[in-house]
Amino acid sequence: MQTDFIAGQPVDVGSGGIKVQRVLGRNAGPMTGPGTNSYLIGERRLAILDPGPADSQHIDRLLELIDGREVEAIFVTHTHGDHSPGTALLQSKLNTEIIGLAPPQGSGQDPSFRPTRLYEHGERIHCSEFTMSLLHTPGHVSNHFCFLLEEEQMLFTGDHILEGTTPVILPPDGNMRHYLDSLKMLQSLPLRYLAPAHGRVMDKPAQVIETLRRHRMRREQKTLSVVTQRSLMSVASSLQELALGVYDDVPSHLLPWAERTLLAHLIKLAEDGAVVCQNERWQLAESLSND
Repeated sequence: MQTDFIAGQPVDVGSGGIKVQRVLGRNAGPMTGPGTNSYLIGERRLAILDPGPADSQHIDRLLELIDGREVEAIFVTHTHGDHSPGTALLQSKLNTEIIGLAPPQGSGQDPSFRPTRLYEHGERIHCSEFTMSLLHTPGHVSNHFCFLLEEEQMLFTGDHILEGTTPVILPPDGNMRHYLDSLKMLQSLPLRYLAPAHGRVMDKPAQVIETLRRHRMRREQKTLSVVTQRSLMSVASSLQELALGVYDDVPSHLLPWAERTLLAHLIKLAEDGAVVCQNERWQLAESLSND
């Protein structure tokens, strides 16, 4: 294993102007990569970002690294099980402000997560040693926040932007149009670093975000191309059939996840009037009108 991806080992990231340490969780896997990154921010008074799953050993390690220092806030990017459930364990020891968005009703996301209050896009949280801007970035899920550490121009991206892979968009709560709009919003920011929930910190933010946007647009075009080809043969296609063509570059064991993102692309294309769905089968809108 790479030496900078050892669970529980703190790794300094960024320029060092504001101390930021990445602490890897113990939940490596096919969808989490090396595991979930928790971040400790500050030196004398701290904040914690994404405590991860409800893993008492990881939480104990974070408390050991905190070493009795005051924790002014816990920031949580979203309420998937690999990001937020550790918050309740930490809160039982720290009793601090919890910043994030509650899980949408009926989403099946972490029911234990309870933010201190309702937080909004554009708010700035002033901690003793730094300021954090709250940026609502729906797409992966509707309640996703990215957090901008202003002094470092470091954006904590959660699952919105990952290192070395692309995030899954999860309808119905996830939304491809919202995801692309959120990427566009982030492109307008002066950024130096992207600190993802999985993988390494990236130091070419503009390039990373533009590459990700172009990837999504190429996948959308490929989706439309595969639907078009099958519609010209008078074939209306299931999601699974389309995934075999659109994601022919993805290992078979990841196809069930690819299908979720494909569905997000298809929903956007349907909203654009390009495709239609009847009885869970998809085809070109114009081919249906010509029948």
